[in-house]
Amino acid sequence: MNHTMDVKIYYEDTDCGGVVYYANYLRYMERARTEYLASKGYEVKKLMDEGTIFMVLRAEVDYRSPARYGDTIEIETWVRDITRATMVFEHVMREKTSQRVFVECRAKVVYVDVNGKPKRLPAEYVENVK
Repeated sequence: MNHTMDVKIYYEDTDCGGVVYYANYLRYMERARTEYLASKGYEVKKLMDEGTIFMVLRAEVDYRSPARYGDTIEIETWVRDITRATMVFEHVMREKTSQRVFVECRAKVVYVDVNGKPKRLPAEYVENVK
């Protein structure tokens, strides 16, 4: 099941040309992953308190069109692949009204404990997050 959230672009999100600063898309990806998990009943803060942390192994961003100050980005998020040790999130960021694609991106995360050691999650977690 896909999850969608909106992000309004403010002046602080942009560079001197009024275009969203490229690294901010990574922040938006992080927010979207957090909201995706919350929609499945998994609050990231609670998981952290229980000793499970998500660490990004790889992030890929394909820039298609510039988002600008005043735009509203609609971020669609889903899990492409999940195992008991890793998860691959996919994101498409579009202009909310026109649906013009700004960015297509993906992130692979690994589950680790508080010491940064990889850990396996229960099978029911994997099934519930799909």
